[in-house]
Amino acid sequence: MTQVITETRQKWQMSLPRFLTAEHPFPWLFPASALMVVFGLYPLFKAVESSLYRRNAATRKLIFQPEFNWMKVFQDDRVWDALFNTLLYTGVALTFQLVLGILIALLLDSDRKGYGILRAIMTLPLVIPPAVTAMMFLLMLNGSFGVISRGLIAMGLMPHNFSILGTSSTAMAGVLLAEIWQWTPFMVLIMLAGLRSLPKEPFEAAAIDGASAVQVFFKLTLPMMSKVISIAVLIRGIDLMRSFDYVKVMTDSGPGTATETLTSYAGRIYFGNADFPYASTVALFTLILVILTSSIFMRIFKVKL
Repeated sequence: MTQVITETRQKWQMSLPRFLTAEHPFPWLFPASALMVVFGLYPLFKAVESSLYRRNAATRKLIFQPEFNWMKVFQDDRVWDALFNTLLYTGVALTFQLVLGILIALLLDSDRKGYGILRAIMTLPLVIPPAVTAMMFLLMLNGSFGVISRGLIAMGLMPHNFSILGTSSTAMAGVLLAEIWQWTPFMVLIMLAGLRSLPKEPFEAAAIDGASAVQVFFKLTLPMMSKVISIAVLIRGIDLMRSFDYVKVMTDSGPGTATETLTSYAGRIYFGNADFPYASTVALFTLILVILTSSIFMRIFKVKL
């Protein structure tokens, strides 16, 4: 019976075109390629097509006018304010996540008992959806009952009923707190993997020569970790420049436009004004900015993916 089934399967496989057989890479690549086309390329081409039209607010009709939205982007002051907030958000979050990631990774780089559990616990924030994290910090930063706010008030660092997310000067810091808390473990895991892959011989030689821990870190660890750090910064930088969840849930770009980033501005245009062509143009402007900055970064630091 088994032999009959095997012969039938072989005959069926021989009747198929070669590109549909298991030996050909097409059947294995097709599902991922289909997902990329449906959720990646099609929305991109649709956004490019939409950006070539101008929406008439009175008639709600689309008029083919390729240059209108792009000229509007460069003349829109809110785009430049959002760009500044995006770069500020990315720079501050990336700096904190990188520094904390390296420091925590150095602390956890040990084979002593219990450290494996600590490394596993570090992954827990990564499995929480960003929107849930944003809602959690929204409650903790509430000026009336938030645990973080009440702690700062108890220490005398903040006046009573002061709203961190409701004040223009502190709202961005509140949003960044949620971002840094959730994604610092990502940096920790990458840095840990990099530290574990370093050869031990240079460190043993440095110990014999009497080098201090600070000297070892700056003369050996950092230079040998440069490629790992560059890739981690590139991945997180791209992700930060398109961050949307935390701003939307915690402040909705407010107060006013104090926390408005390019992606949140595009979302406000799309869902608030229903100006799909202009929202697509702002989104494409963000994409071009991400591609340019990541390409320059890869060229400067010689990152190869």
